[in-house]
Amino acid sequence: MKLKQYFDSKNGLGVLSTAAKDGKVNAAVYSRPQVIDEEKIAFITADRLTRANLLNNPYAVFLFKEDGPGYKGKRLYLKKTGESEDQVLIDNMRRSCHGKSCDEDRDKKFLVYFDIEKDLPLIVKKD
Repeated sequence: MKLKQYFDSKNGLGVLSTAAKDGKVNAAVYSRPQVIDEEKIAFITADRLTRANLLNNPYAVFLFKEDGPGYKGKRLYLKKTGESEDQVLIDNMRRSCHGKSCDEDRDKKFLVYFDIEKDLPLIVKKD
C-alpha cells in the first residue's frame, strides 16, 4: 500500500521523537504526517521543543500505532530537509485545530519537511 493511501485510510496514535544536540530525547504526540511523496513527508509543528531539537539535530523517528487490537503500524526514520513558515500553506494542510477554532490557535506554525530514510512495520515479526 502506498504511503499516502496508508495514512489517508488509517486512524491511530502517532509519536514523533527527536533528540537535542546533547542527546536528550523528546517524544510528542503528533497527527498523521502530510505525505508529499513516497520518500518525503511533512509535519505541522509549533515553535516548541520538537522544533528546537530539529534545528540542532535533523534526525527523528515517527511511530504510528493503528487503532484496533494488536500492534499494527509504522516506524518511519526521518531526516529533516527543510521547513516553511507559509501560514496559508499550513492552514490549507491542517486537518484539525485540536478542539478549538483555527482562528483561536495563535501559536505560529511551521511545516517541517523530512526525507524518509527507513520505513519499518511497528513490530517486525521473526519467522
